Amino acid sequence: MENAKYYVAIDLGATSGRTILGTLSADGRLTTEEVTRFPNQMLDINGHLYWNIYSLYENIVEGLRQVAARGVKPESVGIDTWGVDVVTVAPDGKIIGVPNAYRDKDTFNAAADFFANVMSADELYAATGIQHMDFNTIFQLYRHHADWDFTNAESILFMPDALSYMLTGKKVTEYTIASTGAILDPASRKINARLLEAVGVDAAKFAPVVEPGTVIGTLLPEIAALTGIGELPVIAVAGHDSASAIAPIPAKSPNFAYLSSGTWSLMGVETAGPVINEITARENITNEGGVFGTIRLLKNITGMWVVEQCLKQWKREGVTYTYPEMVELARKAPAFKAFIDTDAPCFVSPADMPAAIVEYCRTTGQEAPATHGEFIHIIFESLAMKYRYILDMFARVADHPIEALHVIGGGSRNALLNQFTADAIAKPVIAGPAEASAIGNIMMQVGHESLRALRDMVIPNVETVTYTPVDTAAWDAAYPRYLAAIGK
Repeated sequence: MENAKYYVAIDLGATSGRTILGTLSADGRLTTEEVTRFPNQMLDINGHLYWNIYSLYENIVEGLRQVAARGVKPESVGIDTWGVDVVTVAPDGKIIGVPNAYRDKDTFNAAADFFANVMSADELYAATGIQHMDFNTIFQLYRHHADWDFTNAESILFMPDALSYMLTGKKVTEYTIASTGAILDPASRKINARLLEAVGVDAAKFAPVVEPGTVIGTLLPEIAALTGIGELPVIAVAGHDSASAIAPIPAKSPNFAYLSSGTWSLMGVETAGPVINEITARENITNEGGVFGTIRLLKNITGMWVVEQCLKQWKREGVTYTYPEMVELARKAPAFKAFIDTDAPCFVSPADMPAAIVEYCRTTGQEAPATHGEFIHIIFESLAMKYRYILDMFARVADHPIEALHVIGGGSRNALLNQFTADAIAKPVIAGPAEASAIGNIMMQVGHESLRALRDMVIPNVETVTYTPVDTAAWDAAYPRYLAAIGK
């Protein structure tokens, strides 16, 4: 494409990774192409879980090689990943071993152990504004700080920063990814040395914090030659995949909430600064870093996990549904038969998810679902009600009114759930884009003077579907039943 510019986004999730080539035409039209897709599986070694960072590195190099084989010369490359996990680097520059994975058993009950021996939950939240989850970086450091790799490390790098280091030899701590770990001061946006000292870690082991959009360096000569892509700048984009996903939300007004919807859902609002008060502390709301100085005030919610586990169980029993078939079954099922709390502990990892739902309904005095369509319908309605409950909470702490909900990620394609959500919250639901993380990664490489300018470029380049509230009275009438079913 004549006068076009090209950008490479490496978008890594906890189960798979992709190389995305973004093409920006001279008239501002953005197109994306998936060049490679590869698995990202935790290594189970002697009962512990690790990330195969060397395989990720090989796949990134292969992705760059395939981009070069297309005969295009990209402007830059950026990497976004999941949060919290870190990599250690020895004084001679070598990666030490393989990094621990956040689902490893060493993270179990780490928060309670920390609170009993280091500082209280209230003190930690006041210092960071980050929700308490067992796998937060601060808790991982507490559990592992005396291990050989941490005591002998010269540097500690978050996952996207470590992969960028492997490509460039340069070390940074990108702000949005670091904000997931409960190690930053939310006001100064710098490493909180006092917290790290409390867990026996020298803050100097972390590289200086840089803002999204910073140039880290260029590809090492050997990688440039190996891939054939030449001297390619590596950009510290919004390294946390959720921060990358929220950046390109096609909102024309700041008065919105967002829902990054998939297996897990993240719902929240953008604020100009951290919000740390009694409500956010009680509800375990997190203040994670966003682009252009914003804070992602959000709550983690179980998303399509419950449905996915039901489908797996039914497949084991010999019944398989396509996605459209699943939605059609749900559409035909009766409304408001029962409700579940998708975040209840019984749904975290049951051996039989449908059986767990039946037991939940029994213990809460509700009629249990009898058909597969009823199971799916109940889950969708319960998710929509959960979104209402969380959105009401954010309405009390946001620094702006909430006029619409933007749904991004794979869940933006779920028309039935999106309509249920619009009806439940009595606000428009604007769905799309599904590929938000990759688009946000690319947009931070393009460079913009403001978040408004970034979104103004995105708006004409993505397709969205708006779901208008229809049957709000029926949802209002059912809401007290939902609250009773979840014990609120």
